[in-house]
Amino acid sequence: MTSIMWFRQDLRLSDNPALLHACSHGKIIPLFVLDTSDRKLGGASKWWLHHSLKSLEEDFGGLVVRQGDPLSIISSMIADTGAEGVYWNRGYEPHIVRRDTEIKSVLGEDGHDVKSFPGSVVREPWEVETGSGDPYKVYTPFWKAVLSKGIPGPAGNAKPELADLSGLGEKIDDLKLLPEKPDWAEGWQDLWSPGEKGAMQQLEQFLENGLEGYGELRNRPDLPNVSRLSPHLHFGEISPRQVCEIAYRKAGDQAKYSGDVKKFVAEIGWRDFANNLLFHFPEIPEKNWKPAFDAFPWRENEEDLQAWRKGQTGYPMIDAGMRELWQTGYMHNRVRMLVASFLVKHLRIHWKHGEEWFWDTLCDADMANNTTSWQWVTGSGADAAPYFRIFNPISQGPKFDPAGDYVRKWCPELAELDTKYIHAPFDAPDEALEKAGVELGKTYPHPLVDHAEAREAALKGYEDVKDAGN
Repeated sequence: MTSIMWFRQDLRLSDNPALLHACSHGKIIPLFVLDTSDRKLGGASKWWLHHSLKSLEEDFGGLVVRQGDPLSIISSMIADTGAEGVYWNRGYEPHIVRRDTEIKSVLGEDGHDVKSFPGSVVREPWEVETGSGDPYKVYTPFWKAVLSKGIPGPAGNAKPELADLSGLGEKIDDLKLLPEKPDWAEGWQDLWSPGEKGAMQQLEQFLENGLEGYGELRNRPDLPNVSRLSPHLHFGEISPRQVCEIAYRKAGDQAKYSGDVKKFVAEIGWRDFANNLLFHFPEIPEKNWKPAFDAFPWRENEEDLQAWRKGQTGYPMIDAGMRELWQTGYMHNRVRMLVASFLVKHLRIHWKHGEEWFWDTLCDADMANNTTSWQWVTGSGADAAPYFRIFNPISQGPKFDPAGDYVRKWCPELAELDTKYIHAPFDAPDEALEKAGVELGKTYPHPLVDHAEAREAALKGYEDVKDAGN
């Protein structure tokens, strides 16, 4: 029997339930379809996908790549090859759920063996419910419920035997996923190693060099105590079950790691929580989860939005984060919270503008994580941060980047500024600025807004939300 293994966000051979099932029936046709009816991938995601597909093709010794409507492509491939089965691992985005349901129905009615499998989360959304049978809306009890059920172990490694793939697809280069003229991702291959091998190497490196102290140090963007696994997880080059199993194994009986592993695995759990919310509340990407937030008086200011995107707000921690994002396709998680809070609460620009920018510029751009986290920061989402929690872009600097190393790396025009002023150059005396070669308004911008005034304006706006919710 020949089967089609339809790869999506599961670009790996190990712990791939659908692939294992396909391999158990005989030869397989590994297929990836760039779905042109789905939300268009952002530029950074395209770059990563190109290299991840190249890695998968090398690992397999072959890969069929097509672009267009998956149902039409799979149907024609069945007709051309005589394939009897089609298998894939499930996704939970609204478009994916609708599309997969239709494909399973159409192919099943035609007599084909069609099955989907759980390969993207620790526990599927319908597996974790409250005592009353409702979906969880708060993270902590959700994750406790997941842990009470236990984290399933990895499914094992597949040993695929390929069918004849000649003439079935396009070349990966034909998908035109890489940027050209200009190549804004130049140098990224020195920063990242997309693919299953790269994912495993990244996890092992983190566990060896960044796990100890993770519980506290993960908040420090100037230190290497984060896993940087998010793009690998998004594209399924490694599964969350593998990450948890390997992390627990690393901790073993070593007490020094116990708290850090627990916290690290809980961060993997947030990804499950985001997928859980998206599955049960598919309107999250488009609407405020809390309708009262429709009353918030958002500003439409393209000039301020562009300054935020370019890292030219005049607040060094914010600017450092936005420049790290543009130059690497990644931003430290603590800084993500700061820049998001600044956009929605200091500039009072709608969170959807921020979500769209992250979608285009993050290698790990993920609908569930992205929209859940933006609404969390805004206060409009499930388990959201309190509306009055407005991160101070000045005091957060000394707290999480005490020596200013993170700011100096990404805002080199401030590199010579005394640490006392590195997070607030606008408070530095003229002689300190002159000594560091900083000229506000020329080499580095004045602040877009005054923190205290912006905070008051945001709190006033939230009063409208409270009134609408009453």
